[in-house]
Formats: sequence, structure tokens, C-alpha cells
Amino acid sequence: MDTNTLKLISLGEAQKLADAVACIEASGGQIALVVDERFRLVGTITDGDIRRAILRGATLDSNASDVMHRSPRSVPVGTPISEIAVILKREMIFQMPVLDDNGVVVDLYLADEMELSDPASHRVVIMAGGLGTRLRPITETVPKPMIEVGGRPILEHILERFHEQGFRKISLCVNHLAEVIEGHFGDGRAYGVEISYVRETKRLGTAGALSLLAERPQKPLIVMNGDILTSINFCQMLAFHQENDALATMGLNRYQYQVPYGVVDVRNHHITGFTEKPVFDFFVNAGIYIISPEMLDLIPQDRFFDMPSLFDNIHPDRRVAFPLHEYWLDIGKPDDLNRAIGDFKAPGQGVTR
Repeated sequence: MDTNTLKLISLGEAQKLADAVACIEASGGQIALVVDERFRLVGTITDGDIRRAILRGATLDSNASDVMHRSPRSVPVGTPISEIAVILKREMIFQMPVLDDNGVVVDLYLADEMELSDPASHRVVIMAGGLGTRLRPITETVPKPMIEVGGRPILEHILERFHEQGFRKISLCVNHLAEVIEGHFGDGRAYGVEISYVRETKRLGTAGALSLLAERPQKPLIVMNGDILTSINFCQMLAFHQENDALATMGLNRYQYQVPYGVVDVRNHHITGFTEKPVFDFFVNAGIYIISPEMLDLIPQDRFFDMPSLFDNIHPDRRVAFPLHEYWLDIGKPDDLNRAIGDFKAPGQGVTR
């Protein structure tokens, strides 16, 4: 990696997590290098480090020094590339800084060519068969994923996002007005992907529909609701799943709700205190999942089974949370649809934020 690129993905300890996110994006979604004034490596921040920090309460305004890994793995100048590749694979890491004798960063190797990180080898399953009852009367004649936002169907935006990130194998689970979706997308060649269809004859739920897949995947698959617009990097989510040795990973979105009144604390019949318009902070299911192939054995045949039920059948150590800090919108209600229309510019322009 050349010097200019190394500088582009580097930041100081006093900078914010938002700066680290920018560095990670500049490195292809992998790493930010935290350096001192002499460009000596003092720490690293990966996308996974940021997600875990958010779960602990950090925000994008937190300092990089509060999140960085202070003893990062590195190799000295002159280490053979073959040896670096062995280390990356053995230790299941995706980045390796190269340092000179003074600890100055002189190079960085990324494991983006490893088979495990090849997005084209992972199947994407998109749930596109819902009734969209809260968006009636629109959804009486148009499937919810086919509602237009920015001049194109929601599902087209989703497919474009996956295609841009290198994913090619797409399965669409369809039911309500399935012929509209199939007629629009066909086999997917016009969109640069290979589309197959999972046809539900009754509602099976987000997990239950996976029991209808024609072939058992060999690698973790991405499952996503077909009414979601998001700017996340799905490769980062796959890497997070792998780094944490997970069987199932659930994307989470932070949701805040402010009570519009002063809350009165009462014990028995005595007032013990007051809280003026408190704000409650939650993580909610974002409708995006990574599922390892062995999890399909836990899904019953021919009956409704939702994704939370599948997660309930996994030991807590093997189910992990992937918090989002990127744009995310679940288009479930008219207000959500109006917001999506406002967020998107003309066709081809994408999200405005």
C-alpha cells in the first residue's frame, strides 16, 4: 500500500470515531490506523471494534483512543508475503500492518483476496413476499418491495447495493403478487446477478422460508427483509460474523424514544421522584441477518418460524449483535415511505445522507 493511502486511512488518538469510520471506508471497509506525530503505530480500529463499542454505549463522537486496540498484531519490514498470508489465515484476521525498526507504518496487507471474504461465494436471501398491510391501498396492486423510491422499486435499490459490493447469488422469497416481482427482475442478468425464486404458498416467516431453499449453502448466507433501505457494507457484517465465531448474527439499529411528559416515580402510594421527558435508548432488530449453514437444521419444515425463534434456539455465545451506524430505514408505514422518498434524490443518485 502506498504512502498516500496509508496517510488516508490513519488518524490521531484525539480524533473521533466518525473519523475512524471514514478511514475504514477509505481502506475498503477494513481498518483505521491510529498513529502518533511521527507516524508510529499506537493502535488500530476495525469495523468490528466500532460495532462492539457502540453496543457498550459509545457514539461516533467518542474519541478514537477509547476504542482502539492498543496492542495490534504487526510484522517487521522484510517479512515474506507468504508468511503474512499464513498468519492472517491462522489467526483469522484480515489486516496486517508492516512496521520499520522505529515502529513507523510502512505498509499494510489486507486479506481481501482470501476465499472466506469473497462476497460472490455467499448467497443472499431477500424476503419479498410480505402483504404490506400497513401500506394499503398501495400494496393491494403493488408488492411492498416494488414500491418506487427515487424513481425505482425498493428491491432494485437493494439489489444494486449487493451488486456493488460483489454479491452475485440472490434468492428472492416471494408470495403476495409474486408475478409482479418475477416479471420485473427475471433471472437477474439485467442487474448483474443470478436470481432464483423461493415461492411460498403460505406464510412461513423470515426463518421458515429458508427451509425452501433449493440448495444448502456451503457458507454463511445473508438474509434481509425486502422493505429495507440501508447503506451498510455487508462484507463488514460477514467479517464480524466470522471474527466472533457466530452461528447467527443480527443487525441492530439504535432507536430512541422520548416520553413527551414528566414521568413520576411512585412506590406504593408515595412519590419518590420525577424525571422530565426521559429518553429511552434501545437496540431494535434491523431485519438483516447472517446465518451459518448448520442453522438451517434447526428450522422446521412447512410451518411458520420467525427469525427471533431461530435465534432463541442458539446458545447466547454463538449469536451476536451487529449494531448499525449507517443509514437504515424500514419502510413499514406511510410515514416511513414518505421519509424514504425525501431521503432519495432522482433515479441513480442514491441516498442523500
